[in-house]
Amino acid sequence: MPRSVNAVASRQRRKKILKNAKGYFLSRSKVYTVALNAVQKAGVYAYVGRKRKKRDYRALWITRINAAVREEGLTYSKFINQLSSANVELNRKVLADLALNNPSAFKAVVAKVSN
Repeated sequence: MPRSVNAVASRQRRKKILKNAKGYFLSRSKVYTVALNAVQKAGVYAYVGRKRKKRDYRALWITRINAAVREEGLTYSKFINQLSSANVELNRKVLADLALNNPSAFKAVVAKVSN
C-alpha cells in the first residue's frame, strides 16, 4: 500500500507562514523554518503590544489631564479625588480630550469640581 502524504495541506500551511513573513529581512521571508520562528515571535510581540497599548494610552491621558489641571492650580491626584467625591463620572479618556480640544469646557469641569 502506498504511503499517504497530505501534500496539499502541507503546502498551504507553508504558504500561509511565508505569506505572513512577507517583507521580513533576508531568509526570514524565504526559508520556511526561519520564517516560522519569525512569524511566531511577531505574533507574541503583537499580542503583548495589544495589551501594552491600553497602558500607554492611559498614561498619555493622565499626563494630559495633569498638565491641564496644574494650569488651574490643582494636582492630578487631588483633581481625581474631587471628581469622585463630586460624583462626576467622566473617564480619563474624555477628560484628556476635553483638556486638549476644548479647554473652556475642561475649565468648567475643574470649577464645578473644586467648589
